[in-house]
Amino acid sequence: MRILIHDYVGHPFQVGLSRELARRGFDVVHAFAGGLITPRGCLARKKDDPHCLRFCEVPMNPNYRRDKYRFVKRRSYELAYGRELKRLIRTECPTLVLSGNTPSEPQWMAIKCSQGLGIPFVSWIQDLYGLAVGKLASRKSAILGKIAGYYYSRIDQRCLKHSAHTIAISEDFRPLLSRYGVPSKMNSVIENWGAIKELPRKERENDWTRQHGLVGHRVLMYTGTLAMKHNPELLLRLAVRFRDESSVKVVVVSEGPGAQFLKENAEKDRLTNLKVLPFQPFDSMPDVLASADVLLALLEPDAGIFSVPSKILTYLCAGKPTLAAMPRENLGARILIRNEAGLVVHPSDAKGFADAAEKLLYNDEFRTRLGDAARSYAEANFEIGTVADRFEKVFRLALK
Repeated sequence: MRILIHDYVGHPFQVGLSRELARRGFDVVHAFAGGLITPRGCLARKKDDPHCLRFCEVPMNPNYRRDKYRFVKRRSYELAYGRELKRLIRTECPTLVLSGNTPSEPQWMAIKCSQGLGIPFVSWIQDLYGLAVGKLASRKSAILGKIAGYYYSRIDQRCLKHSAHTIAISEDFRPLLSRYGVPSKMNSVIENWGAIKELPRKERENDWTRQHGLVGHRVLMYTGTLAMKHNPELLLRLAVRFRDESSVKVVVVSEGPGAQFLKENAEKDRLTNLKVLPFQPFDSMPDVLASADVLLALLEPDAGIFSVPSKILTYLCAGKPTLAAMPRENLGARILIRNEAGLVVHPSDAKGFADAAEKLLYNDEFRTRLGDAARSYAEANFEIGTVADRFEKVFRLALK
């Protein structure tokens, strides 16, 4: 069986699924968008990869980075990307397509192409693009937000109804899928996971810590995308809170507008304790995360309960406590609270965020207990063999 797994963003845990399925004998093509600014897994063959695993970068207009927040141009790039994705599906002619993290219009174009070729298409629902676009566009204009949200939500609904099967990452999606007319028998829930095999616990002091001058410091670290659904102001205010404590560093590993905002304000306010670094190679991530005492996550209230930050799942693998400013009803927040693997405050509570950071930094026993609980949860839930079994079950359902 040849499977085309299309993960638009190229996250590490999806790459891990492709490698495991290839190890089991599936002919796997792992496709991803070219040129995106986002943390990624190892999207190239390794020496020990099976011969039946291939990687394919789907071309994306190089101006996408520059025009990401310009609606008309962004849409034209996404439509062009959809045409490239259709071309890949026709070329590979797989037995089945699994696609996630994809903007609404390219996803719909891929579904129509697959249907025309008689290929079952499985939609992997990481988020609902229409809901996200509507809420984010409404920050500029209530009317624009309503129109954009309606337009893309209709496409999302069409995508889900015309998929051979859907995989949601949380039970929270089920009521909405029901309203969209997706039969329950056509939907499965498989929660996301962290790439635990590639993210072992490492020593606090390592080559990366020494390289970046973090030895002997207490480190609050944020890694990952800083997009419109995140608030970098919280990280800036955290640095202000600890500016007179020479032992504390706020380290941000990110790129794009949010990272640039932090760089400019750190320079303007002379915040020497705020260090902004570009995305690091995935192979370096165990050492990067080990360098932190506390790992930070952000999610704005209007990002909804559906978006589950994959960085939290990565953080759990590192065996460090997570401090999250996000809605408590979000699945990521619920995992942290339920398993006592971190602390959660409301995204609008900047003081509470800083107070919680101080509590974690200066209570070694408490911090260690939460970190151990995080790693225990990851070890119990992120075994790739068990995850792949669930996907194989869905493939069988989709091929009936």
